[in-house]
Amino acid sequence: MITKTDRKAERIRRHKRVRTKISGTAECPRLCVYRSNTNLYAQIIDDEKQVTLTAASTLDKEVKTKKANKEAAKEVGTLIAKKAAEKNITTVVFDRGGYIYHGVVKELAEAAREGGLKF
Repeated sequence: MITKTDRKAERIRRHKRVRTKISGTAECPRLCVYRSNTNLYAQIIDDEKQVTLTAASTLDKEVKTKKANKEAAKEVGTLIAKKAAEKNITTVVFDRGGYIYHGVVKELAEAAREGGLKF
């Protein structure tokens, strides 16, 4: 019998595989991306101290687009770059969260790069 693959479980497997290789430090924290059906979230995390340094999402007041589309991804990317600059964070490690680097994830990453983050 053919069984349907669990897409969420597959994404979590990919994310765990990537997380064994990627870790954020105080000098170079991790930019983590999560996307749901309705919203986008981005966090800059120091994995050594297990602390979120800054975060941005489509739920923030500064973001005008309240959906999980490419326009919202650009706004969230620029907002996370602006918040990182306020905390003197210039270089990060990009964690795509098990998602393919395409569409919304790619737009968020490119907007963060244009905002001044280096990865």
